[in-house]
Amino acid sequence: MVVCGDDGLAHRLAAELRTVYGEQVTLVVPPNVRIARPPVVGRARAASAALFDRVVSATVGRTGGNGGNGGGNGGSAGGTGVVTGTGEGPRGERVLEAVEASEAVLAEAGVERAAALALVYDDDETNIRAALTARRLNPRLRLVLRLYNRRLGQHIEELLDQAAALAIGDADGSGSGAVGDASTIVLSDADTAAPALAATALAGRGKVIHTEGLVLRAVDLPPGAVAGQDAAERGLFPLALLSPNSTGPEPAEGGRERGPLLLPDGEQVRAAAGERGVMVLEHVSSSAGAAEPAGRGVGVVPPLASLFSRRLRWSLAGSVGCVVALAVALSVVTGIHPVRAFYYTLLDLFAIDDPAIGASLGRQILQLLTGLVGLLLLPVLLAAVLEALGTFRTASALRKPPRGLGGHVVLLGLGKIGTRVLTRLRELHVPVVCVESDPEARGLAVARRLRVPVVLGDVTQEGVLEAAKIHRAQALLAVTSADTTNLEAVLYARSVRPDLTAVLRLYDDDFATAVYRTLRAAHPHAVTRSRSVSYLAAPSFAGAMLGRQILGAIPVERKVLLVAVVEVSGHPQLEGRTVEGAFQAGAWRVLALEGRPGVAAGEYVLRGGDRVVVVATRRGLAELSGRRSLPTHPPDSLG
Repeated sequence: MVVCGDDGLAHRLAAELRTVYGEQVTLVVPPNVRIARPPVVGRARAASAALFDRVVSATVGRTGGNGGNGGGNGGSAGGTGVVTGTGEGPRGERVLEAVEASEAVLAEAGVERAAALALVYDDDETNIRAALTARRLNPRLRLVLRLYNRRLGQHIEELLDQAAALAIGDADGSGSGAVGDASTIVLSDADTAAPALAATALAGRGKVIHTEGLVLRAVDLPPGAVAGQDAAERGLFPLALLSPNSTGPEPAEGGRERGPLLLPDGEQVRAAAGERGVMVLEHVSSSAGAAEPAGRGVGVVPPLASLFSRRLRWSLAGSVGCVVALAVALSVVTGIHPVRAFYYTLLDLFAIDDPAIGASLGRQILQLLTGLVGLLLLPVLLAAVLEALGTFRTASALRKPPRGLGGHVVLLGLGKIGTRVLTRLRELHVPVVCVESDPEARGLAVARRLRVPVVLGDVTQEGVLEAAKIHRAQALLAVTSADTTNLEAVLYARSVRPDLTAVLRLYDDDFATAVYRTLRAAHPHAVTRSRSVSYLAAPSFAGAMLGRQILGAIPVERKVLLVAVVEVSGHPQLEGRTVEGAFQAGAWRVLALEGRPGVAAGEYVLRGGDRVVVVATRRGLAELSGRRSLPTHPPDSLG
């Protein structure tokens, strides 16, 4: 496996492939780029970080043109992107330093002999350029690309798969050769992490998983809500037993706290029913289109209710009521038909009727009152026209948080991740107020289109969070790219609202753990969660490199579960077993049969042609994939 990238996702993906699946990995990273300490899954973290630092120091310190042991072409001329150094990681992986993934670098990394290549640079154009080169070098290579642009990603998938098919067909001279394992999969770390981040910030809302004809949702239930035996009868699949102190202070005994127990069996659920909360997966719908309603107010033309203020709408309604009342009164007083009475009332209203000279006193009084209402209606109509024109004129401008807003989510940061989280929250009809310091941020256009209030300013400055109505918010989502900014915002928000739900995006796992435990101890009755985008996204990228279709990642406190599609054929753990018998506690559970409506019945016998949707730990998915087991499996932790 070859992984090329320039940020934390590349390191996490390499660690996932190496430590969980036991793959041979070549990691290509830029030289002289000091990212955070390279993250490694499990117990090898400290040793790997230290060794990687030594490798980087040695390769950066090399001078001249032969820098590289183990076959690197070092500083040989050839333009940008040549390998400047090579090293060996703690489990035998190669680490190459290169400015970019050029043809020479990809050849040095062994792409021509590799089974899969992941291109996870932060720039879409860089990934596309490298993918075109890699497909030419190895038409049978499985490609996994990280692209933010969804529409472009669909076209790139079709283009590269077609190129692979034609290249393989030309190679055997038939023009119709089989592509084999060659495939192109385009993923987005933002799309993978956004639903989990949004669900974490919303009490009572779960992570929703979509597959063909099936919608599932993971929700947390309090202790005692599920008795274990009645879970299946209620259509609930226990995913995890939550920590007994997940929202309280750490235990004072000095021992290690008990973390969540992933994929417990019925006996474990019953034993801990009154002590631990349970995360369950419930069947929401058998219709793919009925899962989540589409977001409202996202069209080009603003909704009618937003054209006029509430005061003006009440004024218009009062004027219409007065006209109707006068028309009814005229019909009663004069005895004419109600339609004709309404017509006369409108004529009087716009002063185009003859004076009611010689008519009855009641008719004359009603005509005077109607004329008075017409005078009052004229400024209301003028205000309505001006306000509507002003709304259309400022539809492209950023909105300010309205007065009286409450129960909303304050979202800090409108970069790639923040934009996707904002879109997800609006799909759920959750009121949002965004805070962004960069007036050129990519998410401002989305916020403008969705008509979401935005506060422009540095969140670390006084008054910015107050302008976002943080004292009346239900949750704070800090997803900027700076750990210290996210932490400072959460600490300040907690000083204003000690019970505020806070979700932080933190990169460094040791720092995230320390922050999580400290905030939980200081505010035991508030929900605090720290999430790493690369930890949430890396399992999906790793599964794609192994040919697995990963539908989503479900965070369970600081661990993670994967929902994937698996072929039953060739898996003795599944084939010939019932759905209930295929369950392995702590490893995997069969949820549904793909292509068939509803959740899989426990007595159904799995056959070779079936494709099943499973929820699994990373270790369990590795075993289902037939990868060799490592001596010590790392925990399924988010870091």
